[in-house]
This record gives sequence, C-alpha cells and structure tokens, in this order.
Amino acid sequence: MDKMQTDILIIGGGAAGMSAAMSVAENSNLRVLIVDDNPTLGGQIWRSEMGKIKSPEAKKLIEKIEQNEIEILNKAQVFAQNDEKSLLAETPNGAVQMHFEKLILANGARERFLPFPGWTLPNVFGAGGLQALVKSGLSVENKRIVVSGTGPLLLAVAEYLKSKGAIILLISEQTSRMKLLKFGLGLWRIPKKFFEAIKLQSKLQRTVYLTNSFVIKAEGKENLEAVNIVQNGKNRRVECDFLACGFHLVPNIELALMLGCEIMDGNVLVDKFQETTLENVFCVGEPTGIGGVELSLTEGKIAGLSAIDKKEKAKELFTQKEKLQRFANALNETFSLRDELQSLPNEETIVCRCEDVTFGKIKDFNSFREAKLQARCGMGSCQGKICGSATEFLFDWKNESVRPPIFPVKLENLVD
Repeated sequence: MDKMQTDILIIGGGAAGMSAAMSVAENSNLRVLIVDDNPTLGGQIWRSEMGKIKSPEAKKLIEKIEQNEIEILNKAQVFAQNDEKSLLAETPNGAVQMHFEKLILANGARERFLPFPGWTLPNVFGAGGLQALVKSGLSVENKRIVVSGTGPLLLAVAEYLKSKGAIILLISEQTSRMKLLKFGLGLWRIPKKFFEAIKLQSKLQRTVYLTNSFVIKAEGKENLEAVNIVQNGKNRRVECDFLACGFHLVPNIELALMLGCEIMDGNVLVDKFQETTLENVFCVGEPTGIGGVELSLTEGKIAGLSAIDKKEKAKELFTQKEKLQRFANALNETFSLRDELQSLPNEETIVCRCEDVTFGKIKDFNSFREAKLQARCGMGSCQGKICGSATEFLFDWKNESVRPPIFPVKLENLVD
C-alpha cells in the first residue's frame, strides 16, 4: 500500500476544497494535499466538459493551485479511517494511506431523488446527472426533455441542455410562485446572484416554466415515453425522450459521520472557524449546509486560515460569510419540499433501487434500521445514499449509522 504524508489533507477538489488549499498555501509553507474522486479538479459545480473546465473562475483557481505546487490525488475515494491521523483511499492503482496533521472535509453534496411510479425507467435521470453525462459526451441534440423537481439547479441544467441542442419542453418547479417571487425580490442584496438569475431567464425566456408543479408518474415500456405532471390539481401528459428530475441537494456527511463528527439537522456541525466537534478536523461547503459556490469559497478560506492558526485573519471573512449564509437560508426555505410529494409512491414503486425494495415492503416499518434488517433497504452498492435521503423525507427516518468502507471497494484494497 502506498503512503503519503502531508500537513493539511483536504478531501474534495471542488470550490470549497480548492479555496481552502489556496488559503493555506498563500499564508504558510505547509504541505497541502487535495484528494478528489474526479479525474480533474472542479467538483460538481465546475465539472469539466470533455476534459476542459469552462468556468473562468474555476480555471483561475486551478492555475493558482498548480502554481503553488499543491499536491493533488485525483480518482481517489476515501473509504475508511486507518487511525486518528490517517485515512485510506482507493485509486485505480490500489489503496493509498494518507497521513496528516489537520484535516479539511470538503466533499460536497449530491442530488436528492424522490420515488414516484416510473422513476426507475431508462432515460429518467437526475437533473445534475444528465448534465454530467452530456458534459462527458452524451448527445441530447433534438431530444425532447422535461426538467422537473426543485431548486435553482433546474434552471442551470435546462439552459445547459438547451445550449447543446436539446428541446426543453418545460421546467416543472414544485415550489410556489409566491415563494419564488419573495426569493427573487431579495436577490438585490447579492448583485452577482441577481445578474446570474437575469442571464438565465433571458436564455430560457421562451421555455415553459411551471410553478406549483411536479411529476407524479413516468410512463414507458422499455424506455421513457411520457411523464404525467400535476399543477394546481390539474394533470397533463407530456411525451418526451428524457426526464431530468432532482429535488435540491443532500450534503455528503458519511465521511464526517464515520470519523465521529457531530451532525445537526442533517449537516456537519462546525463553529465560526469551520472546525467540527473533533479537534483539528474542519468542514466546509455543502456538508455544513447547502449554500452555493460563493459561500463554499468563503468557508474554504476561513477553514484554511484557521487550520494554520491565523484566526484573526479568518475573522475578517465573518461578515461576508454571514451575508452569504442569509442567502443560503432563504434559498433552502424557498425550495423546501411540499408535503404532497410524500404521497407520490404507490405500493409497487421501488424505493431502494440497489435491492429492488418497494414502498409497500417498508411503509409499515418504524426506522431505517428496521427496514434495512427486514427488507434490505439501503444494503446495496450505494449503501443507502439514494434511498436514505428519500426515506428521511417520506418517513422522517434518520440514517446516521455509517460503517467503513463508505464506498464499495475491491477486496484486495481492504486486506492490503
């Protein structure tokens, strides 16, 4: 097993992780190692397209990281803790043991999926998932696409797919028009967000945008053929080739849970300096709460400075963070899920895709643990990452029992 030694180990090469790395590099001579499971830096928000990063902001940050000789380990998934000061990761070349003095968790978030009849049909994708596939080379030219769910990601995905030649039939947003209007009126406090919203709207001005609307069923035999959408109690059937559906984001907290960090309301609990309840372990970005790229960048800077004991300098960023946090709070309130979505699955609707566990098999259980023991819900290869967030919404179950390996790993890397 290969071994690596560093002063500051950063898990996650997205906006938060890169920001933390630069904060350390620009203010100290300590060794920094970024570990990320993607082939290139950028994370989900700045995912490369056919090997190239399009965002000017991301390019600039990556160039700075390369100039500062920050060590990078790509295509690596952290799956276990070796001891208090070392983690294990799987790479294409085998397992790696990484020793560190201080740790910064910046492992982002994933899409939330909610089960409804037909959601497992081929050509039903997560909104961000479809965007990632197109960036990797999947063609959507002249494909009829419905974008549905909730959150600002829907607009970004729709605009991107449209730019690649897709026919966006409509965008179906589950939240209400009044909530969106209230949120929009508050964007003046953050001019950058305001102008981003205006730019997106201008690119999608001829696209049908429905509020108070969500998919209740997907139809098809071998592939998706149509979706049924409800808006204000009225149903409509829309024939389409693809459905891009996602219900906002879920923080990736599995690694923090495995390490023993305290979790509050589904997020990693941190103090003002981004330190968790474990000494010398910091957390930044979406695992501390869904807040967007600007908040992630700011938290990364704070954590980097705090990790090298420059807390007075970190304090200078507190006001900026508080402003961005208010925006994040408004964002999450605006796109909170409506209760009607809990009634979408029927008895035959699959909830756990890995183990083909249906809603009918688990609806009478009292906890995620009970559903796991009795029906194998959450026992598959994703280890509850998809059905866990779904059942939390459907039944208010908590799945905070995490055991290594937190990702599927080759046996040879477990016994090395």
